[in-house]
Amino acid sequence: MEEYYFTISRPAEAVYRDKGSRFIAYAFPVQSPENFKKELASLKTLHPKASHHCFAYRIGPEKDLFRSSDDREPPGTAGKPILGQIDSKQLTNVAVVVVRYFGGTLLGVPGLINAYKTATSMVLQLCPIVRMAVEVNYELHFNYTHLNDIMRLVKQRNLTILSQDLQLFCRMVIGVALHQADLIVAELENLHDVEVRAIT
Repeated sequence: MEEYYFTISRPAEAVYRDKGSRFIAYAFPVQSPENFKKELASLKTLHPKASHHCFAYRIGPEKDLFRSSDDREPPGTAGKPILGQIDSKQLTNVAVVVVRYFGGTLLGVPGLINAYKTATSMVLQLCPIVRMAVEVNYELHFNYTHLNDIMRLVKQRNLTILSQDLQLFCRMVIGVALHQADLIVAELENLHDVEVRAIT
């Protein structure tokens, strides 16, 4: 498994025009298909009169979760070119939606492929690309008296707190960069009465 992956740090928007048709491309970071569906729904609300809302996304450090849609454009003319642009930059946890307003002139299959590809390329050029460490998730169980020690380690090592339930007996789920996982687990286990379990 790779230790790092590349993604975008913030959303962007770009517009491409061809023969009267307008292609508005939106790129944004996504963490899950559910997360994407919410963004797509809000774009459909923003553009209720658009002819098409075509999209593609790729999710996960191993880039194994992906989907694309032509949304009633001829098969292979929209979703595939959008996904191709995401992949050409080797990005993941990224989605692009291209909203089309039909301008009255048919573009044909090559014209459509070019339009969706160009709109996606334009919007991705506006997104700052960042390198992120692949994280492994661990579940911690500990007595409340150890909370300060745990929090100190979380801050020092820049760990991600994914969830926490702080009672007399605490449960916390943290994200640890893959390249330093062994070191962090050893440090956590050195704290007395802290149970550490990897979440697969």
